[in-house]
Amino acid sequence: MTRFIQLFTGVLLLAAAAGAPAATVEVRVTAVEGGKGMIRVAVCDRERFLKQCAYTASSPARDGENVIAVPNVPKGSWAVLVYQDENGNAELDRNFIGIPKENYGFSRDARGKFGPPGFDDAVIEVRDEVTPAKVRLH
Repeated sequence: MTRFIQLFTGVLLLAAAAGAPAATVEVRVTAVEGGKGMIRVAVCDRERFLKQCAYTASSPARDGENVIAVPNVPKGSWAVLVYQDENGNAELDRNFIGIPKENYGFSRDARGKFGPPGFDDAVIEVRDEVTPAKVRLH
């Protein structure tokens, strides 16, 4: 039931954004280990940061820089989250104390001291038809 509510909420968000001017966020992911699973990208607003983001995309992991386009993102303030899903389970795997076991990164190379960074540390402004975002995996 929870999964249904998440999907329904995502559909409502996309429908609400349909009338707003939208852009493509072109995410350039570096430090990728090729051949190990998928690169998963999420573009989040402040309210859904580190939760169920409305805009996502993925691509098989290739060595070096991977470019992944996330289309139809409304103009405004957004943060980009990326992780390398090495085992293909569509989750960022963590150890027993919650530290990520798979490589991940945020836009603006944002990093937290004792946990993930805040939205303001990773925020980018989506304004143009194509908005670039650089993310380095760590």
